[in-house]
Amino acid sequence: MYKKLKNFLSKATGSQQLLAAIEEQTTVQAYIAWMNLLSQEKYSDRKRLSKAGFKVYSQAEEDGFIHEIFRRIGCGSRTFMEIGVSNGRESNTAYLLRQGWKGVWIEGSPEYAKEASAWFSGKVKSGDLVVACEYVTRENADSLVSKLLGTKVVDILSIDIDGNDFHILEALKTISPRAIVLEYNPVFLPPIEWVMPYNPGHIWDGSDHYGASLKSYELMLREKGYSLVGCTTNGNNAFFVRTELTGELFCSDTSAENHYEPQRFWLGKAFGQGYVFGRGPDKG
Repeated sequence: MYKKLKNFLSKATGSQQLLAAIEEQTTVQAYIAWMNLLSQEKYSDRKRLSKAGFKVYSQAEEDGFIHEIFRRIGCGSRTFMEIGVSNGRESNTAYLLRQGWKGVWIEGSPEYAKEASAWFSGKVKSGDLVVACEYVTRENADSLVSKLLGTKVVDILSIDIDGNDFHILEALKTISPRAIVLEYNPVFLPPIEWVMPYNPGHIWDGSDHYGASLKSYELMLREKGYSLVGCTTNGNNAFFVRTELTGELFCSDTSAENHYEPQRFWLGKAFGQGYVFGRGPDKG
């Protein structure tokens, strides 16, 4: 109903002021709901990441989670790899790029890759950012990432391709990022283990058929030496850190059952529009 009303008002004469007021009201309501959520006992543990969330460039609170993770474990190479970046304007690593980090973005859409390269042209020209238009598969993932990074030392890996994410992550052998951000499928609550069957030609159709359950990621990444340290409150992204780095910095219970957040995508409005782009963080 809200989308229909918004669409109607956007076309109606003299309705922009009303539309802006509605947008502001929904943002306020989402923020209040987020504050009420965080007041629950579950989020009282200071070792949780939940209250650290904020948005600068990311889709929701991912920028804050990533900032807090590296505040706790420290930075290493200050290098990132992000697979599935769209046009880069809601990237999980753009805020790191603005802070002087370097890295690689891989995007399968030629249109989005071109737009990201243009929007972040300063960082591309300086060599701080490589934007590669490549379609990542289970078969080419490891060699492609190694070739583009030029190093095995990377601080953070982010994957969001709405499909074969689990299989791509499982196939990566040559890099061991200190932290990993990935999109899980919130439809499948713990302890359900579910992984979308591998399909190299998969294109997300807007359905629930994508990715993998949080429990499946927890178990697979545990074998790779990672611990689950948190999930965004909107039930979208999960964060993992190499187990040897966690110490007593995060919750001792690293299970999907403890960290799972249900689908609350409407909470994304609580974080507003983030940075108003002029022409990428290198121009901002």
